Amino acid sequence: MRAVIQRVKKASVAVDDQIVGKIGRGLCVLLGVASDDTEEDANYLCDKIVNLRIFEDEASKFNLSLKDVEGEVLVVSNFTVMGDARKGRRPNFMFAADREKAEKLYNYFVERLKMLAGRVECGIFQAHMEVEIVNDGPVTILLDSKKVF
Repeated sequence: MRAVIQRVKKASVAVDDQIVGKIGRGLCVLLGVASDDTEEDANYLCDKIVNLRIFEDEASKFNLSLKDVEGEVLVVSNFTVMGDARKGRRPNFMFAADREKAEKLYNYFVERLKMLAGRVECGIFQAHMEVEIVNDGPVTILLDSKKVF
């Protein structure tokens, strides 16, 4: 399971010009599910995301987590996060989970995150979405549950 995490001042996701998820200060998570992922991968990423110290304290140091700042989370399913572009010019998505498995683990991830974090909003699985963010910093972190990077 992979996540692109962006610290945001605000973010929203729309489907067919209708906002389906919107947050203030917090994190925008673009989530990709791999074919070999399990609930353990989701648990690892959820724990990592809520405790990742990427918010600044009074000394402007990255010492505070999402929990510390009572931030919000916007989760957007994004199978392209699983793309492999090391060869050629077109990304290969052979490592991405099939629709059924990806949706099941995406929903599990969202529900788990809701237990650990405050407010969690999300997009619509497999819909064509428009994501608007105001990246704060900018701060962008890449996470992989298999610790590939």
